[in-house]
Amino acid sequence: MYAKFLAIIGILGVCLSGTALAGDHKEGREYIDKNGYEGPKTCEVCHEGTAKSFLDTVHWKHASKVDNVENIDPNKEYGMKNRIYTMCNGNDIVNNLKEIPKSPETGKTKFSGCNTCHPGNHLYDVGSFGTEAQQAIDCLVCHSSSYDFRERKPFKNEKGDVVLGQDRSKKAALGIGKPTVKNCMVCHEAAGGGVYVKRGFAFKKDTDVHAAKGMVCVDCHKAKDHRIPTGYDPNNWANDGVRVSCEDAACHGLKPHKDADLNRHTARIACQTCHIPRTGGAVAKDFTVWEKGPDKFYEPSTLKREANENAPIYAWYNKTVRNVPDFIGPKGSRGDRESKIYAFKVFQGKAFFDKKTGNLLSMDFAPPMATGDTLAGVASAAKTLGLKDYEPVPGWQTIYFGSNHLVTKTKALSCTNCHAPNGLLNFKELGYTEKEVAKLTNPELYLKKLIEKQKEDW
Repeated sequence: MYAKFLAIIGILGVCLSGTALAGDHKEGREYIDKNGYEGPKTCEVCHEGTAKSFLDTVHWKHASKVDNVENIDPNKEYGMKNRIYTMCNGNDIVNNLKEIPKSPETGKTKFSGCNTCHPGNHLYDVGSFGTEAQQAIDCLVCHSSSYDFRERKPFKNEKGDVVLGQDRSKKAALGIGKPTVKNCMVCHEAAGGGVYVKRGFAFKKDTDVHAAKGMVCVDCHKAKDHRIPTGYDPNNWANDGVRVSCEDAACHGLKPHKDADLNRHTARIACQTCHIPRTGGAVAKDFTVWEKGPDKFYEPSTLKREANENAPIYAWYNKTVRNVPDFIGPKGSRGDRESKIYAFKVFQGKAFFDKKTGNLLSMDFAPPMATGDTLAGVASAAKTLGLKDYEPVPGWQTIYFGSNHLVTKTKALSCTNCHAPNGLLNFKELGYTEKEVAKLTNPELYLKKLIEKQKEDW
């Protein structure tokens, strides 16, 4: 009894002695070094109730209610859990982590699934809840700078269940702190089928001005109760109800430039348009034809580009999304005062649509990954979803991804990049008349200013 009393006093001492398991985590590390690490149970010595609240976040549920996308049910939740679009063509439901069929050529198999980035152990998976789910949370995969990601691999337990491994070592726990760039980018950089495929950006000192200043992801995406602020990427629907923008007062504000002419532009032109002049990642995928790799397994045919290799496309965007089977992208117009011109990465994906309804069909990747039989993947997904009456036909879908990283100051667009006759902005397509286009592409707008700057530079 006395020993139990001392243990309780020790725990209270950790929690009441200052930062505890927060801030620099000095006292927390001392506690872990003495008592070991037992997952969320240890974290909750001081962060009581955190595990339960985390189960209601997008990172755990992979879905949320969405209020800015057309043609969806506002009362339902959408996200990686259940969405179908041609960058991935699967989701956590139909492409759940599993052991795929053996390759006919090698007799080997492997594990694959969309939810390998879910911060659980797969026994308690996307959207699960309860005490067991709370204790399955992998706190350290986001919060440890010493995490061994080799431990985070699937395996089968003694019951034959697929389990996603975790590094719960004392070494990993002693590396506790706020998420590093690596903690975030392990999942976010490799989303969509590989590095630079989906988002097409690298958050490095030589590719982003924020990284060059020593910033990390959570300096902008600063969470409260594990609710991560996000922007308005037209294809990133699920959100925690918290938004972040360059224009926030805590960041750059509404008048970020010393030059009044540049500040005048911010009323109708998003920061990203000038400061993210390049993009990258996959520009096209074909889910109807898979290619055999050196390991004899198959992957969707994918046309990839490195970070900063592609030019973006520019369009009006009022932060609401047009969503139809063959297009997901920005809504907006010049006449809509809520719209600004934004830069987007354009992606086109080929997959199977239902001829009877026109809707995109989902795919379970396990069959085509093993044999290349894509229609078997469609059939498996249809069975999981209870879809019986469908007729698959190939078709294309275009997606506009928000271009929100790869920020540059020194290589930002200048007046001539947009206002020259062969400039990046197609003013006519953006809704300007021929007379207005002639005025907008005349050097009278910028010549004097740039001549003076040219003299200063020389």
